[in-house]
Amino acid sequence: MIVLAVELRQFASEVHSHLPHHLLAVRQDRAGERATPIFRDEHQMCVTVPHCVSATSDKPNLIHDTKSYRRGVLKRYRCRAYPTGEQHRALSRLFGCCRVVFNDALAARESARRAGRPIPSKGELSAALTAAKATPERAWLAEVSSVPLQQSLADLHRAYANFFDSHTGKRKGRKVGAPRFKRRTHRQSARFTRNAGFGVLEPGAGAGFVRLPKIGRVRYESSRPLPADPSSVTVIREADGRHYVSFVVDEPAPAVVPASPARAAGVDVGLTDLATIVYDDGTREKIDNPRWLRSKERGLARAQRAYSRTMKGSKNRDKARRKVAAAHRKVRETRLDHHHKLALRLVRENQAVALEGLSVAGLARTRLAKSVHDAGWSTLRRLIEEKAARYGAVVHTISQWEPTSQVCAGCGVRDGKKPLDVRVWVCSSCGLVLDRDYNAAVNVMLAAGLVERVNACGGSVRRVLACADPVKQEPAEQILPDGEAA
Repeated sequence: MIVLAVELRQFASEVHSHLPHHLLAVRQDRAGERATPIFRDEHQMCVTVPHCVSATSDKPNLIHDTKSYRRGVLKRYRCRAYPTGEQHRALSRLFGCCRVVFNDALAARESARRAGRPIPSKGELSAALTAAKATPERAWLAEVSSVPLQQSLADLHRAYANFFDSHTGKRKGRKVGAPRFKRRTHRQSARFTRNAGFGVLEPGAGAGFVRLPKIGRVRYESSRPLPADPSSVTVIREADGRHYVSFVVDEPAPAVVPASPARAAGVDVGLTDLATIVYDDGTREKIDNPRWLRSKERGLARAQRAYSRTMKGSKNRDKARRKVAAAHRKVRETRLDHHHKLALRLVRENQAVALEGLSVAGLARTRLAKSVHDAGWSTLRRLIEEKAARYGAVVHTISQWEPTSQVCAGCGVRDGKKPLDVRVWVCSSCGLVLDRDYNAAVNVMLAAGLVERVNACGGSVRRVLACADPVKQEPAEQILPDGEAA
């Protein structure tokens, strides 16, 4: 998540006639007692990345004091928080206010669009929010800090900007949908910038405190001190009820430490084996796919059945919902931990890593969608690229149209497409018995230019890496240009 800077302006007290004075007059219940209509999962904005966020040209790098530290890398540090009972109620009130401001502003824009009126701008919505605090229906908005409320409007503005840029072609990648209403039972967040005046205290011993306006000092787990003063802090409550604090720190770019071993690796990802890795030193390995979601499906189904049997609006239904969310969280965190360790090992042990540029979004629309999502190929690739930039390794991504599974790594002859159940095949040209995954990994390394086709890995090493049974393979006979055998 990139921190959005909100410029504080002085707006006039009057509100334009086409904006309601309290944004939406139909919602007149208090923050802790309302029932927001169910529209979708609340994941439009504030998508958190646990470790690293890259700064790009279209996403501003927020720096408040250029004299204290220089522009560097935006990093996010997410820690588990433990609010007290009173702080828990205050955070629930804050989350409710942020959600109401977001939903009311979204409803105001949509109603203006349907009626053919001019779409209210960000400044007009901010002025309407200020005026709404003076009305009896929305007076409780003044009980919380105003900065998270303004950040909710900034999130809505960014969501619409991403939506329009995606459909006009300005934003690359998959199409972004229009903003939707947030939901009380899903993930909640509130962001405090430096304008809010929050403070961080790190006494050590694995504990830290963050002072939030109108909330108090919230304790959180601190495995390591923050490298610099954070520019913003986001308080998050996940669907399972756990609280987190996420700090955005602008720290100087670290000196690139080159990878120590001068070794290259080719990686081919799959479903039977998560990753098939070959190295230019003649070694190879397969990383088994733990199938995190598949292994927990029975427990997830049992928890979801128990959730469906509860009465809507009851406390037992809320408990059952949190159990389902906790089961999904365990699957997600286990997968992420495995990918972090594998990516770090690949980057530390190799100076160059070759990956295959798969279209995961396209594969996720096939009958293998659940297995593709369970493997988490995109996450693994992202982590390898991030850690390679930190440790000085080079990542080569080949084209997704490269026929890595059709070409023999020994002689380079293309043998045609093969069904997925064919794991071992014989080259029709050289007769080499090839392992499908190892052969593809060698071709990935060849396509990336890490080794040469003729002298790849030296002698017959390439044939041994790609074959199904390296013990039975004899050294390849090298033919000299004059026709004599070497």
